[in-house]
Amino acid sequence: MLNHITIMGRLTRDPELRYTQSQTPVASFTLAVDRDFGSRDGGEKQTDFIDCVAWRQTAEFVSKYFQKGSMAVVSGRLQIRDWTDREGGKRRSAEVVVDNIYFGESRRRDSGDSGSYGGNYGSSSGESRSYSAGHASSAPSASASPFAELDDGDGELPF
Repeated sequence: MLNHITIMGRLTRDPELRYTQSQTPVASFTLAVDRDFGSRDGGEKQTDFIDCVAWRQTAEFVSKYFQKGSMAVVSGRLQIRDWTDREGGKRRSAEVVVDNIYFGESRRRDSGDSGSYGGNYGSSSGESRSYSAGHASSAPSASASPFAELDDGDGELPF
């Protein structure tokens, strides 16, 4: 079985960081995700508001580097929870349990936020960073690529 979801959107509010009784960090936030298509009558695109929950170091990372309006790329699994409301009615809700979160845009040029790195766009420090289920990873920038550009030669293909 496969349960994997990847979404990209903007946080609708600052992440809410809490701790369980055993002091495990957990962050809750909601992403506003635009649909790729508009309505049938040619109207505006619709937006889905998707609840997300991150645990442990990922939760701390989210609460430190993301805030309302930040573009984020989230991958994880979809979880359906059944619960009972105050009136005794049965309810069901869906949320994404975050495995990985990435910055969805480069650092804003007009803000002084030095904690933001660009997801796929690189950053002023020349590296791309993401946070993946408990550890940070760094990738070299294109300028430090181990690949060299090939000479066009005479334009003839070798096959």
